[in-house]
Amino acid sequence: MKNIIETIGTEIKTVLENVSPEETKELADNLEKADRIFVAGTGRSGLVGKMFAMRMMHSEYPIYVVGETITPSIATNDLLLLISGSGSTGSLKQYGEKAKEIGAQVALVTTNKDSAIGKLSDVTVTIPSATKKRLPQEPTTIQPLGSQFDQSAHLLLDAIVVYLLENKPAGQDNTKLNQVHANLE
Repeated sequence: MKNIIETIGTEIKTVLENVSPEETKELADNLEKADRIFVAGTGRSGLVGKMFAMRMMHSEYPIYVVGETITPSIATNDLLLLISGSGSTGSLKQYGEKAKEIGAQVALVTTNKDSAIGKLSDVTVTIPSATKKRLPQEPTTIQPLGSQFDQSAHLLLDAIVVYLLENKPAGQDNTKLNQVHANLE
């Protein structure tokens, strides 16, 4: 078991070391500038998006998860963040096209910047990880399906939250975040 855990940790570390800091900073800066943020993904990537939305909410960013009943309509000056390993998930492509039509920005976290969604995105962060398709150019992994991508996306987005908090005015510490954390538990 220890060897498996260490191997997974090494895989994720290697993947994240090869993510472009410039792409990541560009995404963070665009998130900071957006009037509101919307996030969407399917399957485990959707769960990663929800975890990111939770932390951004704790950090007092106006963020919504696409498909939830309390999510408002997207508008100009908003940003839609899509998380898709393949970059070609049909429903996410439709969301991106609709957001562009309305005048919102589209950002993508993916393994494939040249994908259908990548081509319509204003900002793309490429995570060079394995996907469920196991294409020849992808790194090897001991993990099933798209786990390597999902874990890498989660940690990358958490790093963006840390970056954004570091650049907020003083007082955005863990105590402040706890004041926004759910208390009906």
